[in-house]
Amino acid sequence: MNSIIKFLPTIDAPESTKLPQRSTKFSAGYDFYAPTDIFSESVLVPLNVKAIMPGDMVLLLFIRSSLAVKSNLSLVNGVGVIDSDYANNPDNDGNIGVKFRNSGCENIIIREGERCMQGVFVRYFVTED
Repeated sequence: MNSIIKFLPTIDAPESTKLPQRSTKFSAGYDFYAPTDIFSESVLVPLNVKAIMPGDMVLLLFIRSSLAVKSNLSLVNGVGVIDSDYANNPDNDGNIGVKFRNSGCENIIIREGERCMQGVFVRYFVTED
């Protein structure tokens, strides 16, 4: 089985696209960066990044805890689930997107280049049936 795990820019990604990175040696998650200013209204923002991983893995996406605590933001779907075959999506080249929900009263702007999410690769198992 192919064990390559990596992030790639999507076909139409601008040159300024920053691929997710771990902040420290022992970080479990890869930080995703806002490709443009993101306003707290609920719109899907493509991050111009796709994830390459083996078939028995999933990429789980979480809002950065600092954004959630300080800004009352959350991901619309709670946790994003990116399957290994999503990178081959013919409709969008596997472009991972994010959509935030603002539970507070203030408008929030996540600035271009700011860390906005974390992604954690996890192996999973399937039943015999």
